[in-house]
Amino acid sequence: MNTKKRMQEKTKSYFDKEAKEYDSSSDGKFVKCMYSEIVSRVMELQGRKILDLGCGNGNVIRMLQKNREAEYSGVDISEAMIREAQKRVGKGVELKAADAAALPYSNDIFDIIICNASFHHYTDPDAALEEIKRVLKPGGTLVLGDPTIPVGPVRWLFNRGLQYGNSGDYRIYGKKEIIVLLSKHGLEAEKWKMINWHTFVLNAVKHS
Repeated sequence: MNTKKRMQEKTKSYFDKEAKEYDSSSDGKFVKCMYSEIVSRVMELQGRKILDLGCGNGNVIRMLQKNREAEYSGVDISEAMIREAQKRVGKGVELKAADAAALPYSNDIFDIIICNASFHHYTDPDAALEEIKRVLKPGGTLVLGDPTIPVGPVRWLFNRGLQYGNSGDYRIYGKKEIIVLLSKHGLEAEKWKMINWHTFVLNAVKHS
């Protein structure tokens, strides 16, 4: 098994095990700081069809459901997380276990895609961004939140050690890295905001 496949399997296995108690886990507590900013940004955007990519146990969709009528969908690599999410968001939300690099949707279908604390797990970020661009409507927006390490040498050392962890974290990005990567795939980054010293949120627009 190659390194990328092994890391992907680590991610799936880790979140399958964490699914029932995710909110009280260290990862569950870590991502909470981004929820309000993610939800606030989605509320400011136009469009009815919303995909939560890496939806986990459904926390973000559930928060949005309380404030906005929309057609929600969710994808996660962990089937156990999908089961937990379905309990929270109800049967009216279509949830699928799938890889971000092979999304089970037709072209130009979503107005908004949310990707919160998921992107750093992607072992093929180029393929994932091509899929995001493919299923996002022209003029649609990706709302991306993820951990970061602003200091380059520290980030490099941290990334070198990720393969030895058990959570499937694959790569942490700096601001310039993620903006350049998004641009490479036709997504223009805007509204970068540091939530604290180690997490950020940004919007990225697919131009027609």
